[in-house]
Amino acid sequence: MIIIKNKEEIELMRESALIVSKTLGMLAKEVKPGVSTLYLDKLAEEFIRSEGAIPGFLGLYDFPNTLCMSPNSQVVHGIPNTEPLKEGDIISIDCGAKKNGFYGDHAYTFAVGEINIETRKLLDVTRESLYVGIREFKAGNRVGDVGFAIQKFTEDHGYGVVRELVGHGLGREMHEDPEMPNYGKRGRGKKFVEGMVVAIEPMTNLGTHKIKQHSDGWTITTLDGKPSAHFEHDIAILNGKPELLSTFKYVHEALGIETNEEDEFRQ
Repeated sequence: MIIIKNKEEIELMRESALIVSKTLGMLAKEVKPGVSTLYLDKLAEEFIRSEGAIPGFLGLYDFPNTLCMSPNSQVVHGIPNTEPLKEGDIISIDCGAKKNGFYGDHAYTFAVGEINIETRKLLDVTRESLYVGIREFKAGNRVGDVGFAIQKFTEDHGYGVVRELVGHGLGREMHEDPEMPNYGKRGRGKKFVEGMVVAIEPMTNLGTHKIKQHSDGWTITTLDGKPSAHFEHDIAILNGKPELLSTFKYVHEALGIETNEEDEFRQ
């Protein structure tokens, strides 16, 4: 069942989403060669708690950490560890926070130092595909419209779109209806209405769309060992249009990136 949010609830969700956005912005300054993902995880937990929230992932479904940290061929759900990041790696950081009873859930894939051109393009296309999908999240459209748009955009660039892992509704629970696949057919699935809030999160592989789950029960990697990128935003439908609750502004400020990619999703 899809749970519709009123404007007051959406503003509380925006607060939770922005805590996650600020956490990612703080981490953007710390992602560099020689740093361990476990160290970054500790920083994130301390920051989230300092903002009056609690880590959204810690203990959720028994997940052991604050962040899902997924380097290189890991798609999602990587567990932080003591192994240092290396020059040329990429690292997907997926973060959640809960405040005032509502969750924020937000992800960004970072370059560690200088990365090769092929991998840089994967990151750029995946991030752009997120906004391609968000444009379709508006009243009257359906779940398949978002998935189709993301799938076509990424496959036109020759990349694999992960099928088994999807975005989702968001609210008092981390995962609510509807599921939001990154593939699909136009006009199919549940219809979008005013007050819906979802997390859209394309997961795009440089090679095959196929994945495998590892014995720890969490880590998921590409089947061919090629890199995977993951970007995620929280979005509400307000006045019939998509409104971003999260932002990459803090990340981009930390990295010195200038872009107006979010402007069309602000009312």
